[in-house]
Amino acid sequence: MSLGRTFSKCRPAQYSTNHKTLVLTFISLTLALNTGAKIPAVGLGTWLSEPDKVRQAVLYSLQNGYRHIDCAYIYQNEHEVGQAFSEAKVPREEVFVTGKLWNTHHRPEYVKPAVKASLKALQVEYLDLYLVHWPVSFVPVGKPEDTPVTPEKDYLFPQKNGNVDLEEVDPLKTWAAMEELVDAGLVKAIGLSNFNIAKIQHVLDNCRIRPSVLQVELHPALHQQELLDFCAKENIHVTAYSPLGNNIYGKDRTVDDPAIADVAKKLGKTPAQVCISWAVQHGTSVIPKSVTPSRITENFQDFVLDKEDYESVSSLGSRNRRYNDPGSEEWNCDIFGEK
Repeated sequence: MSLGRTFSKCRPAQYSTNHKTLVLTFISLTLALNTGAKIPAVGLGTWLSEPDKVRQAVLYSLQNGYRHIDCAYIYQNEHEVGQAFSEAKVPREEVFVTGKLWNTHHRPEYVKPAVKASLKALQVEYLDLYLVHWPVSFVPVGKPEDTPVTPEKDYLFPQKNGNVDLEEVDPLKTWAAMEELVDAGLVKAIGLSNFNIAKIQHVLDNCRIRPSVLQVELHPALHQQELLDFCAKENIHVTAYSPLGNNIYGKDRTVDDPAIADVAKKLGKTPAQVCISWAVQHGTSVIPKSVTPSRITENFQDFVLDKEDYESVSSLGSRNRRYNDPGSEEWNCDIFGEK
């Protein structure tokens, strides 16, 4: 995949008689953030990867052209990603690395120790992007200086009376601490994940450094069009996670839908390839997860959905199906303001 083209903003493809020329600009590219940095349109996600397999997957992906790796403290595998970085020996400046602040670290005094733990695990001196993972705060376990490099489940999900122990932390104080990470050179850019428009606007109205990226669940059955339009207006890049509809709740995945399978069969592609190309043409970068070498290679291949096929895949959007809502499933809180 060529990574030579760059755009300052990425909006969904607009089809016309020459739509194919327009769509081609969304594939094989990097996208410019509001900091001027460039994020590759297709990266490798590391969520739900089994022990040691994530090291192998990241190493293989880097050896085969990937230059965008998405990580998070909650995944409990940053140390394996760091091992892969060390083994791959790709120059640090060539790889775009994203990390995420976990819910137990929202108090301002925990933010810097949290990113330092991730940096140590990943064996890097800075992150290209650091996101507030969820707009939900958990009561922290232990002192900031005791933040573990590789956390255990009890640390990540503190309990009270059989439920996750939630607390209220002013998101603006968390964000101010995130801004200090940029000042200190520990991260190049900061952003948000799983925030809705109202919560993003609250940050925008009170920040010193604007969010560069919003990472959200997005796939053919969940277009997030209003959110995409808002972010385009505010010059916030959007990254799509779970582009295949992957989830931990046993729900049927978008990638397994017959409509996706029909388009894939027609084009001689895999259903995953169809979903990934749809996401890029929809105007986002995308971070599919896989630990299988053949699928990692397939996910990185260029092709363009024509107007008919793009619209066929897009028709699933009427379902507006969100697969990943731990607030409803596990944490007993309303994350997205949809209740």
